[in-house]
Amino acid sequence: MKATQQLHDLGQSLWLDNITRTLLDDGTLARYIAEFSVTGLTSNPSIFDAAIGGGEAYDAAIHAKSLAGMAGEPLFMELALEDLRRAADLFKPVFDATHQVDGWVSMEVSPLLAADTAGTIAAAAAIHTQAQRPNLYVKIPGTPEGIPAIEEAIFRGIPINVTLLFSCAQYQAAAEAYLRGIERRLAAGLDPLVASVASVFVSRWDVAANPQLPAAQHNTLGIAVAKQTYRAYRELLASARFQKLAAKGARPQRLLWASTGTKDPNASDTLYVDALAAPNTVDTIPEKTLHAVADHGKPGAPMPVDGGDAEAVLAKIAAAGVDLDALAKKLQDDGADAFVKSWRQMLQRIADKQAALAAKGKEPVAR
Repeated sequence: MKATQQLHDLGQSLWLDNITRTLLDDGTLARYIAEFSVTGLTSNPSIFDAAIGGGEAYDAAIHAKSLAGMAGEPLFMELALEDLRRAADLFKPVFDATHQVDGWVSMEVSPLLAADTAGTIAAAAAIHTQAQRPNLYVKIPGTPEGIPAIEEAIFRGIPINVTLLFSCAQYQAAAEAYLRGIERRLAAGLDPLVASVASVFVSRWDVAANPQLPAAQHNTLGIAVAKQTYRAYRELLASARFQKLAAKGARPQRLLWASTGTKDPNASDTLYVDALAAPNTVDTIPEKTLHAVADHGKPGAPMPVDGGDAEAVLAKIAAAGVDLDALAKKLQDDGADAFVKSWRQMLQRIADKQAALAAKGKEPVAR
């Protein structure tokens, strides 16, 4: 049995951390669904930047929208949502069969709004309306400015993927925002069933900390943080506060593992996916890592509910001189900056393509 099937049978959803028009056009995504137990996908500015710049797959659509007077962010949003609508439709049978637990795709609000709470709320509502798909999450970063936007979006009934979480404390802040949004809905007489996931980034911890640690401690920090966060997640699900909401129809905000591709060439290419096996969670997997897991992944025992050795590992790493709180903040700040850079680069790439296609007099090709 493939490791991907083992993880699926354990109760962990495997989502592809990629989307391109080519994946949709040539049937690759459909094959991943059939063969690798893929039940959703995520996207971000870096992924779309690579997809749009990686060939000519988007040229005809860019030119056609240019002729219709579109440019900048509105043009990109429609390009991205065209892909995500198609992907959402592929996952709709899973969405229906799991009663809306699985089968999701995700679209990010503009990273340029990261410090603008009101702007983020408005953008999330606009994406939710424009997408016209019930199984599309809007991604909002779990930054200090994003937390109130997450609460308000949940209150408004918008499914949210909270992104750019790194530490247990950052996850708990996002979970609190979700709970407050649901509690406000109940107080207003609204349906408490609003889906959400909280995305905790794993491998970037080790990229940052490995240079400060002895070799024996390399690639241990990210997994320890994940275990600590999983314990907090399970404690929240068992809490009287959540159980009260669940009795009225609320669902858990599922914990999602992001950044699960191995960055260290000396480590196993399935290191994080094998270590993060846990029921009622999601693992978003880069395409290269998905193939590796399907071929030779070896999932370990399910993650311990009590966090296992997480606290001991974190204490040793702190003793080695790593300031975990400061690093968590830096990772979140750097992640937000990187998305802004990718976003601007992507918009410039689209503008350059528009100009080049206009110069060629290229006619749009029906797809």
